[in-house]
Amino acid sequence: MAAGAVAAGLLSGPTASARPAPEPGLTTMSLPSPPGGANVKVLVFYGTAAGGDESPLVNAGIEAIEKIGLSGPAGQRFKIEATDDASVFTDATRLGRFNSVVFLTGGGDVLDPDQEAGLETYMEAGGGFVGVHDAARAEPYSDWFTGLVGARPAASSPTAVQRATVEVGDRQNPATKNLPTQWKRPDRWLNWVKNPSGDVHTVARVRESTYKPGESANGWDHPVSWCRDYDGGRSFYTGMGGTVASYDEVDFRDHLRGALLWTSRIVRADCKAAINANYKAERLTVANQPGQNDQIGEPHGLVTAPDGRVLYIGRGGADSSQPVITDWNNPDIGKGRGEIHVYDPKTKKVTLAGALTVFGNKGGGDELVKVEEGLLGIELDPGFEENGWVYLHYTPHAQINRDTHMAERRVSRFTLDRATNKLDLGSEKVLLKWPVQIHSCCHAGGGMAWDSKGNLYIATGDNNSSRFSDGYSGNNPEPNYKGVSFADARRTAGNTNNLNGKILRIHPEADGTYTLPEGNLFTGKETAEGGGKTRGEIYVMGVRNPARISVDKKTDTLYAGWVGPDAGEPSTTWGPAKYDTFAVITKASNRGWPYCMGNKQPYRDRNLPDPTKPLGWYDCDHPKNESPNNDGLVNLPPVTGNNIWYSPQGGAPDYPRDADGVPSYKKEEATYLLPWLKGGGQAAMDGPVYRYDATIPNADKWPSYWDGKWFVGDFYDSDQPRNAVLTDPATHGDGSIPVHSESLKKIIPIGNDGIKNLMDWKFGPDGALYVLDYGRGFFTSDAKSALWKVTYTGGAATPAADQLARKAQS
Repeated sequence: MAAGAVAAGLLSGPTASARPAPEPGLTTMSLPSPPGGANVKVLVFYGTAAGGDESPLVNAGIEAIEKIGLSGPAGQRFKIEATDDASVFTDATRLGRFNSVVFLTGGGDVLDPDQEAGLETYMEAGGGFVGVHDAARAEPYSDWFTGLVGARPAASSPTAVQRATVEVGDRQNPATKNLPTQWKRPDRWLNWVKNPSGDVHTVARVRESTYKPGESANGWDHPVSWCRDYDGGRSFYTGMGGTVASYDEVDFRDHLRGALLWTSRIVRADCKAAINANYKAERLTVANQPGQNDQIGEPHGLVTAPDGRVLYIGRGGADSSQPVITDWNNPDIGKGRGEIHVYDPKTKKVTLAGALTVFGNKGGGDELVKVEEGLLGIELDPGFEENGWVYLHYTPHAQINRDTHMAERRVSRFTLDRATNKLDLGSEKVLLKWPVQIHSCCHAGGGMAWDSKGNLYIATGDNNSSRFSDGYSGNNPEPNYKGVSFADARRTAGNTNNLNGKILRIHPEADGTYTLPEGNLFTGKETAEGGGKTRGEIYVMGVRNPARISVDKKTDTLYAGWVGPDAGEPSTTWGPAKYDTFAVITKASNRGWPYCMGNKQPYRDRNLPDPTKPLGWYDCDHPKNESPNNDGLVNLPPVTGNNIWYSPQGGAPDYPRDADGVPSYKKEEATYLLPWLKGGGQAAMDGPVYRYDATIPNADKWPSYWDGKWFVGDFYDSDQPRNAVLTDPATHGDGSIPVHSESLKKIIPIGNDGIKNLMDWKFGPDGALYVLDYGRGFFTSDAKSALWKVTYTGGAATPAADQLARKAQS
């Protein structure tokens, strides 16, 4: 049906099946609600303020929409009428027959005030609107129309047709659920005067790195299609469709089909889940009483129980008014309280469940004074509802050796009295223990997580100094205390015979012991030249400081994040700058530290007799541990590249490589594969993969839009990430970068009065997100240390089931 082949009046099929005419006396201000009926009709309006012949683009659009309406399942078909006569918007009888209105217009001031008022009344009555490409230029003086379409194009938007990649972030909306996650297509790409993300529900973004967006570029978050419930009705807009060829694309027609089905009330859709205002962040804990940690300790981890209780731990730092003992001659050096608190959502009260005496109350000062040991991790047994078992990862003060500056790290099981929320400290069963040096800070790790098979994952830091290598690879073999190296992570993270700098995987047994599951990186029986050994508990080696890990029990995929070294810039001598890292781990692997980081970017070797002089570059595919401090295998498993890495310069820096695969490490030659990331001060905090559960009765649970999305964040909240990302399951285990990302910073609020210092975050059985804010000081608890809860307030999908034009559609 070509627009140029008709007069200015309506192009229409038979109208006998349209909804009955309204009662006598009906005006444009009293349309029945909702417009249209079971015999669905769509109005295509192509009026334009410009004179001349009809646009070929309009012709192509009308023809495509007509074919969409005639195809598809019988219950999803509709008829269309097309017009360029804006008087239809002041005729309540005619306008009320349409379930949805499509603006396929070149823009300009196409409606007079009465006509716009008619469209506004139509939407208030429950109507539907679809805007395509230049529809965003229509009614340029109307704030109401700006709200209807969601955004206005920048005057300097590029005009050339360019092929680009569209990231389809909403995998459930009818307009996008059948599209490729990375949708490559040509179009004219509009830039926006004001980015609408967060005010609208964005379903797709265009990746600016794949085309030339011009001077008015929007950046990494460049929405291209979105929807929202607006003024009583439903509005969908796409910036695509700027070429005639678009309307011949199968995928683009499918995109339009979904938009038309929703706006016409044939199917329901959630167009609220990505709107920031539909979330509420509530602080659950109040400030501690002076000199006490009655509400919260120095926050370091949380876990949610099946009945909704939240258990969270304090590492060991006390209120800043409490004394800190740093004298190694004092038997109480570093003595702290690792506290376990329980928040009960039924009573909204906090109970101090218990406190372990830990080595960990130290902070500030030089390298040999601060410490990150203490109470580091918490998990609940899969049978917690029956047995009350709680697993704690900690450093007991009673086991420190003040002479050798060595300590013991352990994972123990305790029993919680579920009636009183009190931990039985005498019930301890030590599952696993190993030595750590405590002469020099840092990198204790601490996170724990279960998979669906009852395997417990335990994250340990490399137990290595942050100094002595200029912030690059922690591979200086020289510094030691009484023979124990504290600046050579090859002794720990790169050592197959050491449990530090690893993610361990064990299967706890009922008697307090553990067995080793199949598929770990080593069996514990390997030997090699020089009598090298392995530990069978190791699932992942080569991690630096993994404070947080998580397992998606639907897939049993492990997710982890770890903090990188301190170098602010890359070095052509030593290697990459500090990279904080996130990884999707689908099998036992070596993640590289201290040999390689990021996407297998090597460091330079150093060794005795002079560690200040560089040796050769490490080989990420064939790494060798040739440190004099190594007591494990020399030949290590090949390095697996990581999915996300970021530095002060940006997200996922990459460089040209020479014939040996060594990057140039020249800052001016870097490309940034993940532009939504940046560091500076940075400390990666892995988050959960959300899994929507329709059986949860809570109306404030996070919606299904987030299902399968991985939450990645940073302790800090300035330029650092706090995002939900999508990865490609076919390749993410091999280190492929995410295919889509969206910011969570206005949903999980940042700033001094928000969740500024993110320490841990997990979804509870109620579908709410629970978050720990560390507070504003290091190695202490303070007035900002808090447990928060973030819930959804947006309501159900629209239209309501009883407002569907036909029998409910899937």
